[in-house]
Amino acid sequence: MALLEGADPMHAAAIDDAAQALLFAWDQAREQVTPRLSWPQLNALLAVERAEGINLGGLAAELGMLLSSASRLCDRLVANGMVERVPGRADRREIALYLTASSRALLAELRRIRRLALSETLERMSLAGRAALLRGLTEFAAAATDETTGAAARSA
Repeated sequence: MALLEGADPMHAAAIDDAAQALLFAWDQAREQVTPRLSWPQLNALLAVERAEGINLGGLAAELGMLLSSASRLCDRLVANGMVERVPGRADRREIALYLTASSRALLAELRRIRRLALSETLERMSLAGRAALLRGLTEFAAAATDETTGAAARSA
């Protein structure tokens, strides 16, 4: 597959097609952890992990959802023992969200499974191919970073 210089639609389509293998590895890992998580639940756990003590409004903004939807999602995570709600330090009316030990273990297991699957695939690639992939993904991640907030663009 020859990739052309510039951001043309064919280039984006080729990358989209190639990225399916990576997305498949992530989805397979998500399906293997217990308890199983939906993509919104996983994204919420990852958002809380990145910003321990985030409030519900911050979580909603991070996930790009309505406050009421984020609240229901958080309710399910609390009921499943994945997230704890703690009164805020500055304002006791504000609720801060924290991961539980079980959600930390689940995320660690998810990463272990995912990295094992990725390692198996990477072993079938040439050394040059692995190096090129790492360089490209590193540059892609940097380009996806929002210059105003410093946060990487995220989507399920």
